[in-house]
Amino acid sequence: MKDKIEATLEYYNVKEEQILKAVNSGKPLTTDEIISYGQQMTEIVHKITALEVAKEN
Repeated sequence: MKDKIEATLEYYNVKEEQILKAVNSGKPLTTDEIISYGQQMTEIVHKITALEVAKEN
C-alpha cells in the first residue's frame, strides 16, 4: 500500500511543480487563469496532505 501512496504523492508533486512553473513563467496570466491555477493548487495541496497523513498511519 505504501508503494501506491508514494507513487501518487510523486504524481501530485510533479503536478504541483508544473503549476508553479506555469504561474512563474513570466507569461502574463488572465484573471481566469490565476483563479484556475489557484483552485488546482488548493486541490493538489489537500490531496498531498491527505496522502502524507495516510502514509504515516
